[in-house]
Amino acid sequence: MKKIRKAIFPVAGLGTRFLPATKSMPKEMLAIIDKPIIQYAVEEAKAAGIEEFIFVTGRGKSALEDFFDYSYELNATLMRRGNKDDLEIVNQVVLDPGQVIYTRQQEPLGLGHAVWCARHLIQDEPFAVLLADDLILSKKSCLQQMIEVYEKKQGNMVAVMEVSKEETSQYGIIDPESQTGNVIKIKGMVEKPTSQKAPSQWAVIGRYILQSDIFQELENLKTGAGGEIQLTDAMSKLLKRSDFYGVEFDGRRFDCGSKQGLLAANMTCALERPDMRTAALKTMKELIEKS
Repeated sequence: MKKIRKAIFPVAGLGTRFLPATKSMPKEMLAIIDKPIIQYAVEEAKAAGIEEFIFVTGRGKSALEDFFDYSYELNATLMRRGNKDDLEIVNQVVLDPGQVIYTRQQEPLGLGHAVWCARHLIQDEPFAVLLADDLILSKKSCLQQMIEVYEKKQGNMVAVMEVSKEETSQYGIIDPESQTGNVIKIKGMVEKPTSQKAPSQWAVIGRYILQSDIFQELENLKTGAGGEIQLTDAMSKLLKRSDFYGVEFDGRRFDCGSKQGLLAANMTCALERPDMRTAALKTMKELIEKS
């Protein structure tokens, strides 16, 4: 069994849902209180034992690259002021030399294409994919939960959660064969089906563990839903010759690719932080009373 050492972070999207904020900054740098959503994804991967972090970027993503590097001017200022706490905070996010790699997706051709852009960096190893838009708060990181299943089952893994019938058209949906505990054996999957055609209400969330065979499928894949190269379509083809499992993770997921999800994540995190809970409750109470 090969260890899961590498993780791909597709971060080339334009973030048009958050314009004008994302006109000059990556959407992955949008903050949950005082921490950008990409940091949550990287911390989740680190907690799961990931050693190499591969970011598939696009134009205008230099702020994201700078974030995981040292800021010597900022460090010097904080040191001069004797602000050791903030100095420790900003340097905690720095990834070690050789741990981080950036590659470009020149055209917005979909998630499948973004993953394919990192093929030479993965080679023949199994790997993880984390979509920063999906923020998952849990005691044990979602990816760590998946890796623990992977170590027992092998094959390919996707994180899944149950959604309403009306929501199936927004997700990749699995066709379950059997279920044992929180692990579902998958016999098929389809990208964004209508509620009438959805094989289940189990939706694929932005966490994957994939074998390198997926690149063969992505290489020859035609565009699918939305005119993009869909990762779900490639997984459907790979499923014919490789085992796939859905892992119902323990945790709460927020769709930070939407304004409502980002707001919910901020409110939830504020209530869970001892330094913000009282102020957050007071503000919410005042707003409710005035509404």
